[in-house]
Amino acid sequence: MEGGCLEMSQKERSRLVVMARVKEAGMTIREASKVLRLSYRQCRRVYRRYLEEGDKGLVHRNRGRPSNRGKAPETKESVLLLYRERYWDFGPTLASEKLFEREGYRVDHETLRRWLMSSGLWEKHRRRPKYRRRRERKAHFGELIQMDGSHHEWFEDRGQKGCLMDLVDDATGITLALISKEETTRAAMEVLWRWIEKYGLPEALYVDWKNVYVTQREPTLEEQLAGELPLTQFGRACQKLGIRIVTANSPQAKGRVERKHGVYQDRLVKELRLAGIQDIDSVNQLLPEFVEHLNAKFAVEPRSPEDFHRPAPENLDLRSVFCWEETRTISNDWVIRYKNRFFQIIPQSNLPPAKRTVTVQEHLDGSIHMVYREKQILFKEIKELPRQPRVSSLKPSTTEPKKKYIPPPNHPWRKFNLRPLRNKEASLT
Repeated sequence: MEGGCLEMSQKERSRLVVMARVKEAGMTIREASKVLRLSYRQCRRVYRRYLEEGDKGLVHRNRGRPSNRGKAPETKESVLLLYRERYWDFGPTLASEKLFEREGYRVDHETLRRWLMSSGLWEKHRRRPKYRRRRERKAHFGELIQMDGSHHEWFEDRGQKGCLMDLVDDATGITLALISKEETTRAAMEVLWRWIEKYGLPEALYVDWKNVYVTQREPTLEEQLAGELPLTQFGRACQKLGIRIVTANSPQAKGRVERKHGVYQDRLVKELRLAGIQDIDSVNQLLPEFVEHLNAKFAVEPRSPEDFHRPAPENLDLRSVFCWEETRTISNDWVIRYKNRFFQIIPQSNLPPAKRTVTVQEHLDGSIHMVYREKQILFKEIKELPRQPRVSSLKPSTTEPKKKYIPPPNHPWRKFNLRPLRNKEASLT
């Protein structure tokens, strides 16, 4: 093009070479259509524009024109200003969602990514890939549930640290979570209880080797006689419910729940910041709605439609399952001691004999219950055991006090002579 430069793409340069050969009669239009993979009629139109306008006729007509779907410059400036003020550490995908939900700006995440990169507000994050052998998802919902705790500063500098207890279904990615202060037995029981109430009893749990879930202690004598393996309180509850516990030997083995931790640490932290939440009780009230949004967005369909969850038995009280259990021996006066507290068993029809053992259950709400032969027994708490008055072993004295002994004048002690042996000493000298 005379007097300037003409920008052409590689596709347009290929067309230029082919059209020049057609113009020089080195190729027919039908042959050119096969080379360019165009229809015969389209190839004729391209050749006609080439003859009328020259090389410029092969350039796309929309080049240099603003897109009909492009955003106005004012919209771009407003979005970037909001991003700097409120969403400065949000990723493009999450930021585009919040801009639409809270600000009313509908911007595709890829468009926002390009805007942020051109403004220097976002950089590409390259991660070196690691070789991992792919493990196929389980086929059924409820076949395997991955469980883990995530310690993180969920409230940033507005509150204390906490631990998010997370359950993730391996087949679908459906999640359920709550936040507690630490990864404790109580927190593990509470989150599994919520899962059972919502979906049913899963077939297996995939956990790590923390002492909340499994124990490596030696079995007690009672466990050896009964042929049982040592269990934690959480493991005992799962055994009652028929839930199998599978242990993972590395974090990558249960990578689905580990990756879900990253989603929570990114999205939940920012959601709590926008809502101004800074305590555990408030975030646990927000979590059900937040989790439903995550499941609707990220969950997938299982390969098999059968649900492997089992309904909980109607006569099963989950309060008596998710609790702490210990055995205690009944004393001769039907008193049981538990954690320095004393409980008096009340006379009843199924009164257990003395010296027998009962199971003491401490529920999550702190209440105490006792079970003997799978039946509840009645009792009441007493402040302390009745004490018998002490009896002194010394007999009262009926005689007068004993007088001081004085040796008589003829006592051999008085006849002992302590005079120096002067005569002997003089004879020796």
